[in-house]
Formats: sequence, structure tokens, C-alpha cells
Amino acid sequence: MAVYTRLGAEDLGALIERFAVGTLTSAKGIAEGVSNSNWLIETDDAGTSRRFILTVYESRTDTAELPFFLDLLDYLAAAGCPVPRTIHDREGASHLWIEAPDGRKPLALIEFLPGVSVSEPTSEQARAVGGALAQLHLAAASFEGARVNTLGPVAWRELLDACTRQGLDSIDPDLGALVARELAALERGWPEHLPRGIVHADLFPDNVLMLGDSVTGLIDFYFACTDLLAYDVVVTHAAWCFSDDGREFYPALSAALIEGYEAVRPLSAEERAALPLLAQGAALRFLSTRAYDWLNTPADALVTPKDPMAFARRLEFYADSANAGIFA
Repeated sequence: MAVYTRLGAEDLGALIERFAVGTLTSAKGIAEGVSNSNWLIETDDAGTSRRFILTVYESRTDTAELPFFLDLLDYLAAAGCPVPRTIHDREGASHLWIEAPDGRKPLALIEFLPGVSVSEPTSEQARAVGGALAQLHLAAASFEGARVNTLGPVAWRELLDACTRQGLDSIDPDLGALVARELAALERGWPEHLPRGIVHADLFPDNVLMLGDSVTGLIDFYFACTDLLAYDVVVTHAAWCFSDDGREFYPALSAALIEGYEAVRPLSAEERAALPLLAQGAALRFLSTRAYDWLNTPADALVTPKDPMAFARRLEFYADSANAGIFA
């Protein structure tokens, strides 16, 4: 279970009292997620049952950046995007601090949105996700906040150099050669001149809530940053259009996702031409973080690291010129 900070019933009840959302009636730890501690909170607000997500931010979250993340949620929700609002406390604060056994930590209460994350998306669901992503990009264009992408090309080099020193080829004998070849090509040709804005940067199926073919929630914005909009499109493409292990590509999902996005925000000719290279970068980004976690996560850790080869296979697919036509 992804609950690293333990809070008793009295502690939770006292915390919820600091928000004008009623009296705590239930709190259940949420197993999903790998970075923070999360609970599903239920309250009784003058006879009305309400639900929220309570998050305690652990060491992997840069607490100095919390105002950016939480303000972005409020901004997008106010703009009509399917994004949960931050619930501010009685004094108007978007987040609070608690004293935990391992140090002082921030927490936030977030609006609960209905829906489920799909494991086998349909073309119509992929089309809806593409449209929701484009809506987010357009709505965020006037958001005043900004954040550097700390997991961009510079970070890929740093992470993969560290992995090489630690034995990258112990994951797969051919992985080092693949990484060296593709990383060098990406560093030479990365298209920095394309349209930029606020991107989600992690829109995997488990970060999207759906009811039928409709998107009801885009969640987990803790990698959101300012970067190339088209890069966000291919991050989402890599997340939605392959089997989990990266061995199988789904052309119908690919076409639907791009169509859905362009129905709301058409890509420029320059953006479309750059998609194959950007997609290689998206695959390398997740390969780099997964490889680092694979080599550095202790055997007794609460979280099992994800297989980096799932994105090595995506990288090989995107790097094959025979597959460039999927973005045509």
C-alpha cells in the first residue's frame, strides 16, 4: 500500500476539521501510487456525504513546487477542464503541514472525481483522452505559473550515465548500446523551437478517470511543467498505444488519440514533422527513470520498480524509420 506516513483516526479527524468539508466518517489508504501517501476521505457535511483525496507529500516531491501544482489544478478546474480542485482550508491555504516521525511534511485535500482508470482502452476512449489533453493545453495557455521540466534531456543524460556506471547492461545485454545511440541522436536534434506551454508530462491510463467513453478526470499533476506541447502528445501516445510490456503497438488507438487531440488543437506542420523524434524522447524519458529505479531500489522497498525494457521496446519502435508513418 502506498501509505508511507501513518495517521491515526484522531489525527485524520483533526486534519479534516481544518477544512470546511464536514466531519470525517471514513478514511481508507489507497494502494495505487508510488511517491506519496494517499487516502480516500469521506465526510458528512450537514447530512450530505462527500469524498476527497488526502495526500501527504513524501520525500520525492519538491515541496517548494507545491504551490505551482495546486494552483494549476484550481486554474484548470475553473477553466472547465476535468481536473480536481484543491480544497483550501478555513484560512484559505491550499496545503498544510504535519509533524511525522520522519520529519515535517505537507499535505493537501483534493476534490474526488468519479470514474475509473481503464486497462484496455478502446479507440473512442483514446480519442477522448486526446481531446482532453488538447483542452488542457489550450486552457493552460494563460496560466501565469511556470516550472522547468526536471526530467528533460539533461536529466536523461545524467540518469543514464549513472545507470551505465552501475551496470545498465545487467538489465539487458543490448540496452547500453541502444541508449548510447539514441540518446546522442536526441541530444543533437531535439527541436526546442516548437510551441511551448504547460504540459501534464505523465498522462498514463492510471492518471485518467473515465466513465464509458468520457473523460471525467485528469489527475496526478506532479510532473506537470513548461515544455513542448507536442512532447506531451507523444508521452501520452507512448503510454496509451502499446501493450504494457511494449511488445505490441495498437494502430487504432494511435490514430484515435491523435485525431482526438487535433479535433481540439491542430498540430502545426513543424510539430507533426517532429513527432517521431519527440516520441523517441518520450520513450527514453521513462526508460531512464525506470532503469535508475531498477538499479537503485532496495530489495526490501515497499514499491516494486517497473520494467525499463517496456520503454526500451517503445524506443526501438519509434526509432525505426519504417514506423514514422504512424504520425503522418
